[in-house]
Amino acid sequence: MNELKQNNKRLWALMFMMCSFLISFAQQAVVTGEVKDASNEPVIGATVQVKNAGGGAITDIDGNFRLSVPDVKNAILVVSFIGYETQEIPLNGKKQVKVVLQEQFNELAEVTVVAYGVQKKETLTGAISSVKTDELLVSPNASVANSLAGKITGLSSVQGSGQPGAEDPKIFVRGVGSLTESGASPLILVDGVERSFFQMDPNEIESISVLKDASATAVFGVRGANGVILVTTRRGVEGKTKISLSSSVGVQQISNWVDYADSYTYATMYNEFERNAGATKDVFDAYALERFRLGDQPLLYPDMDWYDYMVKDAAVQTQHNLNISGGTERMRYFISVGYLYQDGLMKDFGQGYGYKYSRYNYRTNLDYEISKSTTLKLGIGGVVGDRQQPADSRFWENLGLAQPFASPGLVDGKPMVTAPRFEKIIMVDPFTNIYGKGGSTVLNNTMNLDMHLVQKLDMLTKGLSVEVKAAYNTGYTFTKNRTRSSSQIEIWTPYYEGEVNGSGLLPGDPNFNDNVVYRISGANSKPGYSESTGRSRDWYMEASIRYARKFGSHNVSALLLYNQSKKYYPSQLPYLPTAYVGLVGRVTYDYKSRYLAEFNIGYNGSENFAPDKRFGTFPAISLGWVVTEEPFMKNQQVFDFLKVRGSMGLVGNDNMSSNRYLYLPDSYKVNLQYNEGGSWKEEQWGYNFGYENNSWWKGSVEQRLGNKDVTWETALKQNYGVDMNFLDNRLKVTAEYFREDRKDILISRKTIPSLTALSSSLLPVVNMGKVKNQGYELEVTWDDRIGNDFHYNINANMSYAKNKIVFQDEVEPNEPYLWRTGREVGAQFGYVVERFYGFDDFVNGKDGELKEGLAKPQVPVYPGDIMYKDLNGDGVIDPDDQCQVGYPTRPNYTFGLNLSADYKGFFFAMNWTGTAERSISLIDAFRRPFSGESRGLMQFQVDGRWTPETAATAKYPRFSRTSSNYNSYNSDMWIVDGSYIKLKDVSIGYNFNDRPALKKLGISQLGVKLTGYNLLCFSPFDLMDPEFVIGWQNTKYPVTRIYNLGVNITF
Repeated sequence: MNELKQNNKRLWALMFMMCSFLISFAQQAVVTGEVKDASNEPVIGATVQVKNAGGGAITDIDGNFRLSVPDVKNAILVVSFIGYETQEIPLNGKKQVKVVLQEQFNELAEVTVVAYGVQKKETLTGAISSVKTDELLVSPNASVANSLAGKITGLSSVQGSGQPGAEDPKIFVRGVGSLTESGASPLILVDGVERSFFQMDPNEIESISVLKDASATAVFGVRGANGVILVTTRRGVEGKTKISLSSSVGVQQISNWVDYADSYTYATMYNEFERNAGATKDVFDAYALERFRLGDQPLLYPDMDWYDYMVKDAAVQTQHNLNISGGTERMRYFISVGYLYQDGLMKDFGQGYGYKYSRYNYRTNLDYEISKSTTLKLGIGGVVGDRQQPADSRFWENLGLAQPFASPGLVDGKPMVTAPRFEKIIMVDPFTNIYGKGGSTVLNNTMNLDMHLVQKLDMLTKGLSVEVKAAYNTGYTFTKNRTRSSSQIEIWTPYYEGEVNGSGLLPGDPNFNDNVVYRISGANSKPGYSESTGRSRDWYMEASIRYARKFGSHNVSALLLYNQSKKYYPSQLPYLPTAYVGLVGRVTYDYKSRYLAEFNIGYNGSENFAPDKRFGTFPAISLGWVVTEEPFMKNQQVFDFLKVRGSMGLVGNDNMSSNRYLYLPDSYKVNLQYNEGGSWKEEQWGYNFGYENNSWWKGSVEQRLGNKDVTWETALKQNYGVDMNFLDNRLKVTAEYFREDRKDILISRKTIPSLTALSSSLLPVVNMGKVKNQGYELEVTWDDRIGNDFHYNINANMSYAKNKIVFQDEVEPNEPYLWRTGREVGAQFGYVVERFYGFDDFVNGKDGELKEGLAKPQVPVYPGDIMYKDLNGDGVIDPDDQCQVGYPTRPNYTFGLNLSADYKGFFFAMNWTGTAERSISLIDAFRRPFSGESRGLMQFQVDGRWTPETAATAKYPRFSRTSSNYNSYNSDMWIVDGSYIKLKDVSIGYNFNDRPALKKLGISQLGVKLTGYNLLCFSPFDLMDPEFVIGWQNTKYPVTRIYNLGVNITF
């Protein structure tokens, strides 16, 4: 009995244990899931753990994990990865989860591309700004350089043309520190090698960094005086193969174009133009005026709006890119191919030669770890551009110079021009200037090769390595011209039969024969053909020893680098390649990331200077203090991060308009035959003896004189900055002050007495001139998240850079306000306009004799002409009455406002840019109605001109042939405010992520977006786009706006 009871107890205990085990087994389960980032890319190697429990799992190459969880109902998963915010996920009984990790701001972890390497952003002491790939892809513009406007402090980018394949902007870094804008171009490096990046596909670019102060640029020595732009291309990362395909199509339109007068307005205004000059007979008689007014004879008296007739409403632009990246632990790869096509906005009327551009981009970057200590990096990239343009390179200029009645255009397939029936009118016809004339095709093929070998030498001492880099660049240009002259095209000219039958009758006579007949000139023939080629080639190599190591709280790094380059086929002496050699040194130190110091030095040699002056040394030092790392700052609640820094250094320049061997003795061009090398003046280089002797002896011509004492142009640069983060690093503020003092500027003398017959091109290059350039930069960024789904970013920046000529080659002027010294480089001078002369200013009302007390111009003036201010009070208006009336065309202030947001799959980005203290000089056709002769007439000139009836409200002087030159003098009437605010880029779209239908096709993400470029502009100058370069013989294509629809697919 006792034994039975004992067995029952054992049975109940066993049953209890089995129930407990079953309950425990029922609560434990296997949980699976995937971890991705905000871009829907898998996060490889993320840690997944159960909170307050041991063990865990690591995500695989696809971001997937599998984890045994003891209590799936109450367990909380903790998911973490370096650089991302740790997330806690309550399971609540779920056995499958999806986790999206958000990037974590970590000032300590961020790195920035610097000269010959990278540095932690927190320990950076130089002035460097950068943008990433995503910011470049917002813009649909074909030139990636135009994407930088308003996004980088200290960089100003002004686009002066919209021509397909030639829309590259002018770029300045912190303004101009030299005596000319052409001498202020920054150095551009792609993957550490001097190359252009303007026509690169933005999908190939990882980042663009702009180095601005001496600390960042001194290591480039001779090449870094004007700032450095570093472009880093994308490389593969370890992980599964990622295929990304992007495709877009859009339309281009001219952003703004000036309005021109119609034929009737033109004719009536031209009669006024002549009458005001004393003419007694109208050029356009009553019959012609009536025809223009009624428009009843469009063949003989046409009224053409040339812009509408010859310019398309829109032109197609399309762009495509395919890139593949990925790799294993030992080998990583990035492959990209791109294609861009831009149609032009000029109508070619079926002739096949308008503006067109096709561009093919390719790049392959391969990283191979030969061993754990040896890495080989290979790269090949290039651009093939095929640009087409009409034979008449002055098409856009002729649109403005043409009279609206110069031609009826193409009529029944026949090109026509108007008969020369109007005295004094020299016809300009943009249609027959391009119709059938053919054009040119320019093929540019550029290829770049890179090899970079990295050998770690930790076996000798930890942190030591050596690197060798070599690059080879080659370019080839092939130009084909297929053109016809005017005599090779059949041109039809319509006449009234009464004009050519010898009747002597005039139009309007009842017996006048008004049947239309034609005269034909020229004969259609095959176009001529010519071709030309060009080439370029250069190589670059560098070898370096690097050291980076941490000793407790001390971080030390060092760099010693030798580089050499050679460029073939230079513009001057193309049979002799140019060469540079340099030695670079850098040492950095920080203590606990708190106290920072960096020393840089560049030692460069140049072919331009004599052996005893050939090499220059360019040192720089910078210091920084991360204040928030101090113990006394740990308990404060204001700053999350605070760093102050400063730098000072010397940089150099040896380039003077590509002139070479500046120190060599005087040179001569010899063995010149009669007129060989002559210009349009037909100089005769040879000589002869005797009377009527046609036998010419060979001659010689003196070339530039040498200067054995010429040496380096140098610039002392200073920079002081502060970086601050507030409110949990959501608010970031950076402020900079900089100053540059440049001296010994390389110039050609300009103060040459005319009696010497010498020119600036003959005199030796000398070191003369000093320029001070200073300014400040401010950048404020707010980056925040509302909930888990909505993220937004606001960035505002402002840059100011203004220079002053301290000393230059200038003759002392008659008046102190005439000095260019003491002004900005490129400051615009002219007369000050007081008002227009009125009838009361003349003795007899309007006979040209001014009353006493009024300053006398050097030419006769009349009511409606401009009255200039007599600045020196001598009673005469002459060149001594000019002063500074405008800023340079380069802006002193640049502004940027960048907004971005994303919510679940939606995303939005917008970039505004602006400039201030910038002037535009309106010249020629804008100043002088009819260009002073008989060319095009702009409507604003008509509406704003002075007449006796509009004397009180007129904006512009009267129309008069005799006063046209006087009224068009450089003055503050024609040098206008060129400031602007532009909506440069805008993008809005949606990303479809992890949709079952897409997954079946292997698509992890599908994005659709609308983008726009140059959509809005607000400017005091509203006649044209204020970035457009305006001038005489302006062959540039107007700036465009772009609307674009794109699709991005990631596999």
